[in-house]
Amino acid sequence: MDGRTLVTRRAAYLVAAGALFVTIAIIVYPDVAFEASVEGLRVWWHIVFPALLPFFIAAEALMALGVVHFLGVLLEPLMRPLFDVPGVGAFAFAMGLTGGYPIGARITANLRKQNLCNQIEGERLASFTNTADPLFMAGAVAVGMFGMPSLAFTICGAHYVSAVIVGVLLRLHGGSQVRQELSQDRRENILARALAELYRARQADGRSFGQLFGDSVKDSVNSMLLIGGFIMMFSVIIRVLTVAGVTRLLSAPIAFALSPLGLDPTLVPAFVSGFFEITLGSELASKAAAPLLHRIMAANAIIAWSGLSVFAQVTTMCSGTDIRMTPYVVSRVVQAAISAAITLLMMGPAGQSLARMVVPAFVTQVTTQHVPFLARLAGSSAALARMLALMVAISLVIWFLQRIRFIVVRVKTETKPIPSSSAPRRRA
Repeated sequence: MDGRTLVTRRAAYLVAAGALFVTIAIIVYPDVAFEASVEGLRVWWHIVFPALLPFFIAAEALMALGVVHFLGVLLEPLMRPLFDVPGVGAFAFAMGLTGGYPIGARITANLRKQNLCNQIEGERLASFTNTADPLFMAGAVAVGMFGMPSLAFTICGAHYVSAVIVGVLLRLHGGSQVRQELSQDRRENILARALAELYRARQADGRSFGQLFGDSVKDSVNSMLLIGGFIMMFSVIIRVLTVAGVTRLLSAPIAFALSPLGLDPTLVPAFVSGFFEITLGSELASKAAAPLLHRIMAANAIIAWSGLSVFAQVTTMCSGTDIRMTPYVVSRVVQAAISAAITLLMMGPAGQSLARMVVPAFVTQVTTQHVPFLARLAGSSAALARMLALMVAISLVIWFLQRIRFIVVRVKTETKPIPSSSAPRRRA
């Protein structure tokens, strides 16, 4: 028996033992399991379902209509040199930033199924486009948990900057992915190519608008039901493991890992809970008897890690593709460390000076704890439109500069005198 087979067999035994233990714990503590399940259902029905379903449906419809392919051509000059991913990845990135977990992974999986990205590009996209919802970070964490609206800029800023840094670092994963068939002639108008790509994608889909809209609703609702099941199940798992005392066993290794970092030991319960689920972990971090800086660093690290609940959702979203989860898990660890480090910088004098200039307008827009559904949807949609418009503008500027450079180089090449081969040679 080789080493890989032995590791696989031991992992199978461990997973089976864990599932058996959780099942027994649910039987032993049925009242706790029921209350946790109801709480998970409440969170899914009142918060997650109405917040994500419109974005899921819109993403499915826009891909079928060819709009994502259109944006992919326009955004290729930006996404390829920055993240070494195709331009369509910008749509997953923008939707992930505004919609929250796990819509970035869902869109990436759809892009891979349609062969709009290869395996390595899909793994990169799934790792850095799957981010937290800004309204969760600003409204629930900054206002609801910490009670400090001024922290919204720090929490959101650290999370999104760390996501971009991880996206750039992921260029090292798998090597360069620039493919010859994706390189476009700079002499051709980019808008004409984008419109042609939209038309080709629409013709390839072939469904009527009514059919594709119905399919989008059906597929999106099915995905939301899966997400709801994960939320409820992990709510139960965390609660019964806490009651059974298992979470206390995890405190020792986490405390050992935190000791060299100089973080307050009272944050250990927050990291233990955040290992499974970000909401409970962030709340415990905000209530810990630790300095404010340590609590914010812990909360940002937990949000970037996202928890096993989100891991399970991402795994389900990417099922049916060849996207591997190992790069995603590694990127979560890296982003958690980077996010905590950026928080440390942003809480310094320079970061606080920038926050005082940005926070008033930022807080007014997004830090209401209980945002009505329509206002939440309108705010997220407006943010998505602004983000895509900004990215398209930057991409077009890059394309324009590249085209000017191409024309200048071509003119110099054409005007360079060619030495005549018939010229008489000088005798020695």
